[in-house]
Amino acid sequence: MSLPNQNHSPAQPPIAWRYAGDQVKRWRTKAGVTREELGLVASYAPDTVKAMEQGVRMPTPKLLDAADDLLRAEGLLSAAKQYLRRERFPARAHDFMVHESCAVSLWSYEVALVPGLLQTKAYAQALMGGFLPPLDEETIEERVAARLERQELLTRKQPVTLSFVLYEAVLLGPYVDAEQLLQLLEASRLRNVSLQVLPYKRAIPAALVGPMVLLESSDSERFAYEDSQFASQLTSEPDVVNSATERLSMIRAEALGTDESAHFIERIVGEL
Repeated sequence: MSLPNQNHSPAQPPIAWRYAGDQVKRWRTKAGVTREELGLVASYAPDTVKAMEQGVRMPTPKLLDAADDLLRAEGLLSAAKQYLRRERFPARAHDFMVHESCAVSLWSYEVALVPGLLQTKAYAQALMGGFLPPLDEETIEERVAARLERQELLTRKQPVTLSFVLYEAVLLGPYVDAEQLLQLLEASRLRNVSLQVLPYKRAIPAALVGPMVLLESSDSERFAYEDSQFASQLTSEPDVVNSATERLSMIRAEALGTDESAHFIERIVGEL
């Protein structure tokens, strides 16, 4: 079955967060308790309590238990703990992650960042730590762990065909150190992985438009995915997929071969 074109606007907080937070606010208001008073009992600043009540932050077990006790909710607020969890991926990327996990082949082109499937833990942490608005430490840890778990795709028992093309800017970007470059080289040696570098001097207009990923499922359905800071698109519409495939083919034709690309990366490592 074909997946319809999906355009995702900036994600709303998970509905479970918003519902649980709203229930805390309703119970607090009914009891005539201020945010300051609840915050004092739960050891949170009033602004933090407000963020949790609005669902902007996940209501923590500590807040729910403190509110349940203070507001005499008789376990109704504490019961929400089992339904709350931090999102492992941003909501707008969820559909892509589902299809990536069961893909039989994946082709990726990146303009500025190391693909998530090839990132070191330190690189992923640096990127997550730089998000705006900032993520809390627990969310950063859980999203980094989820990103590293995705890398199982590289060494799956039933091999997935993986092709990566990296614009030279990726290799010279912030947070890219010798460890990250060596991990790229290690991945490129896997028999199911192809890694190519597109040097600045070989860039073509099609390479400057932005990153993209092409996926193929076990039933031969193809998807194209484009992601940016504020929106993402996953589609199986043939015209879009064919256009993305043609653009990636043009980029791959200009990129260095796999052996040349490995030497290119090794040279950068040697210059660090």
